[in-house]
Amino acid sequence: MQSDTKMEVNIELLKKYDQPGPRYTSYPTAPYFHEGVGQEEYIEHIKRDDRLKNDEGISLYFHLPFCDTLCYFCGCNMMVTSNRQKIETYLEYLIKEMELLRPYISRNRKVKQLHWGGGTPTYLTPDQIRRLGNAIKSVFEFDDSAEVGVEIDPRELTRDHLVALRETGFNRCSMGVQDFDLRVQKTVNRIQPEDITRQTVLWARELGFESVNIDLMYGLPFQKTETFEKTLDIILDIDPDRLAVFNYAHLPKMIKHQRLIKDEWLPSPAEKLQLLKLSIEKLTQSGYVYIGMDHFAKPDDELTVAMNKGTLYRNFQGYSTHAGLNLFALGITSISMLSDVYIQNVKKLEPYYRLLDEGKLPVFRGVVLTEDDVLRREVITELMCNFRLIKENIEQKYAIEFDSYFADALNNLKEMEADGLIVLEADRLRVTTPGRLLIRNIAMQFDAYLNEKSEQKPQFSRTV
Repeated sequence: MQSDTKMEVNIELLKKYDQPGPRYTSYPTAPYFHEGVGQEEYIEHIKRDDRLKNDEGISLYFHLPFCDTLCYFCGCNMMVTSNRQKIETYLEYLIKEMELLRPYISRNRKVKQLHWGGGTPTYLTPDQIRRLGNAIKSVFEFDDSAEVGVEIDPRELTRDHLVALRETGFNRCSMGVQDFDLRVQKTVNRIQPEDITRQTVLWARELGFESVNIDLMYGLPFQKTETFEKTLDIILDIDPDRLAVFNYAHLPKMIKHQRLIKDEWLPSPAEKLQLLKLSIEKLTQSGYVYIGMDHFAKPDDELTVAMNKGTLYRNFQGYSTHAGLNLFALGITSISMLSDVYIQNVKKLEPYYRLLDEGKLPVFRGVVLTEDDVLRREVITELMCNFRLIKENIEQKYAIEFDSYFADALNNLKEMEADGLIVLEADRLRVTTPGRLLIRNIAMQFDAYLNEKSEQKPQFSRTV
C-alpha cells in the first residue's frame, strides 16, 4: 500500500488532553437515558419518522449476548453459557420481538444495513445462523446493496459458520485479536493463535466477504511496545481491509470481571501512550488511513472515500456510509436510534421474555431529544466523522447564529487551536491531523451535559 497517509504522534499533546470523556456513539450519551421513556414513545416516534422518511432505508441491529468463555477485558453486554437450549429460547424471542416490531415500520422501507453483535454471534451453530438469518429476510425486505456485517470469533469458528453467514446475506465480518502475545492472551483469558486467525481471514475472502475488519487493543496487561509491534507486523501481513485499535478501558468498579486484571499488570500511562503512538505511526506508514476514534481503513475503502467526501456517519454500530438511517435494535440491552429519540431494551432475559409474552416491546429506558440535543448531535457527529464543520450549514438548518450560540465552546477551543488541534475560521471549523487523535476532547466542548452540576457524574473511559 502507499505510504502518503503517515501520521506522527505528539506524546506531550496526548498527555495534556488525556481525560475521561464520552465516545459519542450517541448524544445525549447513555448515562442520560431514563425510565420515563417507554413503548408508547417508541411507537409514536416510529410513526412520526415513517411519515418523514417513508421511502428511506433502515438499519437493523441484533444483539446476541452469548459467549463460550469470558475475556477479562470485555466491556460488552454478554453472558457465558454452555446451555444450547438457552440460546434456542433467546432466538425464539428475538424472532418474536422482530415480528412484534415489524408492523409499526412502513413496508416501503428496505433494510440498507444489518449488523449482528454480541457477545459472540458465531457462538450460534451454523443452523441457528441460518434460522435467524432466514427469519429476518422473511420479515424485512433488503436493499440490493445492503451492508450486512457480523462480529465473528476465530476461536469457535468452522468454515460452515461462514458459509451459513454468506448464505443468509452477510458480506462483511469483524473479528477480535487484541494481541498475539501469549502472555497477554493468557492473562486476559483469550487464547487465539495466529494460524486460526489467518485461516478465518482466508475462508472469509474465499467465500466472498467484501470487507474484513480486525480489532486490536492497547493498554492490556503486560503489553510492551516490542511485543505489540510483532502483533502489528503479523496483522499487516494478514492485510485486513479495516482495523480498529481500541484503548482498553479498565473500569473494575463498573465491570466486575475486570477485577481479575490487577492494576499492577497494566502498562503505565507513559507506556500506554507509546503503544498508541506505535500503532498509529506504523499503520499509517503502511498505508492505512486514520479514520478517527481508533479506526483505520485502506485508502480505497468506502469509509475513507466517505470521509474525504464529508459524508461519513457514526452510530452505535460504529462508522458507516449510511448517514441518518433509523436504527432499530433488537435483543437485550440493544439501543435503537430514531430522528429524535433513543430507546434501550431491558438488560436481563427474564423481563425481556415476559414483556414479549405480554405482546409488548421490551423497552427499558431512553431519552427524547430536545431541539438543542439534535443540533449539538449534528455538530458533534460532523466533527467526529468528517473533521470539519461548515457554520452556514448549521445556521440555515437550525436558524441560529453559530458564533453566538456556541460562544462558550468556541472560547474553550482557543487553547486547542493554539496547540494546533483545530483551526477556527470565520466560516468553518477544521480539525487538523494531530487534532484527529483528540477528536473526543474537541467534541466535548459542544456537550451541554458535561457542564451540568450533578452529585453523580457519569464514569467515562479516558480519551487517550
